[in-house]
Amino acid sequence: MPAIQLLPDLLINQIAAGEVIERPASALKELLENSLDAGATEIAVQLEGGGIKLLRVRDNGCGIAPDELPYALMRHATSKIVTLDDLQRVASMGFRGEALASMASVAQVTLTSRSAEANHAWQIQAVDGSQSDAAPAAHAHGTSVEIRELYFNTPARRKFLKSEGTEFAYCEEAFKRIALSRPDVAFSLQHNNRMVWQLPAGSEQATLKRVAALLGEEFAQSAVTVDRQTSNLNLYGMVSLPAYSRATRDAQYFFVNGRFVRDKVLAHALRQAYQDILHHQRHPAFVLFLDMPPEQVDVNVHPAKSEVRFRESQSIHQFVFHALQQALGAPIAGTETKETSEPDSSLHQKPESSTFNPLDSGLRRNDSISYSQQHKIPFGAAQQQAAYRLWEVQTGTRDQESRIKNQEAQRFDSESTLQQEETLLGYALAQLSGVYILAQNEQGLIVVDMHAAHERIVYERLKTAFDEQQMPTQPLLIPVSFAADALDVATAEEEQEALAQLGFDIAQLSPATLAVRSMPAMLKQAHAEAAARDVLQELREYGASRALTERRNELLATLACHSAVRANQQLTLPEMNNILREMERTERSGQCNHGRPTWFQISLEELDAMFMRGK
Repeated sequence: MPAIQLLPDLLINQIAAGEVIERPASALKELLENSLDAGATEIAVQLEGGGIKLLRVRDNGCGIAPDELPYALMRHATSKIVTLDDLQRVASMGFRGEALASMASVAQVTLTSRSAEANHAWQIQAVDGSQSDAAPAAHAHGTSVEIRELYFNTPARRKFLKSEGTEFAYCEEAFKRIALSRPDVAFSLQHNNRMVWQLPAGSEQATLKRVAALLGEEFAQSAVTVDRQTSNLNLYGMVSLPAYSRATRDAQYFFVNGRFVRDKVLAHALRQAYQDILHHQRHPAFVLFLDMPPEQVDVNVHPAKSEVRFRESQSIHQFVFHALQQALGAPIAGTETKETSEPDSSLHQKPESSTFNPLDSGLRRNDSISYSQQHKIPFGAAQQQAAYRLWEVQTGTRDQESRIKNQEAQRFDSESTLQQEETLLGYALAQLSGVYILAQNEQGLIVVDMHAAHERIVYERLKTAFDEQQMPTQPLLIPVSFAADALDVATAEEEQEALAQLGFDIAQLSPATLAVRSMPAMLKQAHAEAAARDVLQELREYGASRALTERRNELLATLACHSAVRANQQLTLPEMNNILREMERTERSGQCNHGRPTWFQISLEELDAMFMRGK
């Protein structure tokens, strides 16, 4: 067996390079972080051959003193930490003192730097682990690091590098991550003498502009702002609404104290925040920044410093989850959902009818106001009321229609002095193909998927009622009986408490028959059997404990689907307006329970463009 011996420094550095400098993008990341640690406000990157032939980073930072230049390319030499206490509260981007030494062992490195007090710059070169003496050079205040022919002396490792285009793509991604983290710093990126990115420095409020520049205007316009702070935690940034979801995770950026990280705790909190508003095969886009005391996070987990470990991971998880849930759950109208002492009417509380009555006494006062205000919007029809009656579905006799019309007129007169409430989704015009609600607002046309929208409304109501243990129940005048197998009958007998929590009273009539005697008031009696079967199946398969905790959202979403209006169900204008108003008050109503969008806005400008008006 060979004798144990010390490895030469060059080989040690080349081994370390395999972890720290995986590819040109890894070297670029380390150099950009060094520039930020040096206090640079302008950083220029030049690449050739995807960064394999040439990688040059130039900054206007504080520079390096001439007598310290040789140490900069040595292993475990750094100015950023001195003691173990410094390591436990790292505030700088770099601190290990390995990156430049690793680069010098596998590439031709030239380091040129000029400190603020120096009359001129100094330059050293390193090839195969050996350094030249420092020599005078011409350079502005700051530092340039030039890396040529990466892995030229380790051909086996160089074979694992990809094509020039692929390596440049990795470099560009590393550049974007750093540029997103510091909108107050100007960045530029050239590849093969072609300018790819030129990002000017901005003020403290420049994050939105930098995000829009790097991720696109579409993301910026489809995202909501996150801003939540506690005594020692601050989470801010932008997260996309589910309508902007992507097939891959390529637009996900999370920064902890300015450092881009991939962390399982944070990833799980994000998945939970999107769990019932985003389809499981889609991924959200986000740019988020978490600032916290350095001593509460360990960044010395991996040489690449892309993994972290939190001291209080559970509290971090809950903080991030609740901040994102609050941002994504804001009602459409932009106001917090308010509790009201007035009766909360479900859109489907009348078991005798497949449609809800807009004049039901359970209708909220604001609904009547908003419907009467509809007539104040100038639609441009010669006979507004006549035009509306053409579109309105006839649901009763002429006497009933006359009574409805008279009551609507009385409402309009009594509320005419009230100020018009703000409505984002406007007022209903008609139904399209029995599936969509067409509405008009100040911007143009609104198209609403009525089943998806109503499903979300009922789902959120069920969640609120279940969490508050106040599920409103409705006894059935005539119990709904249905044939059931032995397992369903046994489940109904064993899980009476769980069924009561969900608003169901299911009793056994015979060894093979069950009867629904009461059910949640938000559901339709017509679907009592189907809803009961789904609930029993869930309880049977997962047990009451899991069904009411882990599976709670899936179970309530299933019940909401039974209650939502169906395709080809004809609605009157007041009924459609009622859905629009409920959407504006309901959290997460922009997406259905399965993550699909519930409505779209088509502006007048887009309509004009379709018809080439003004061309």
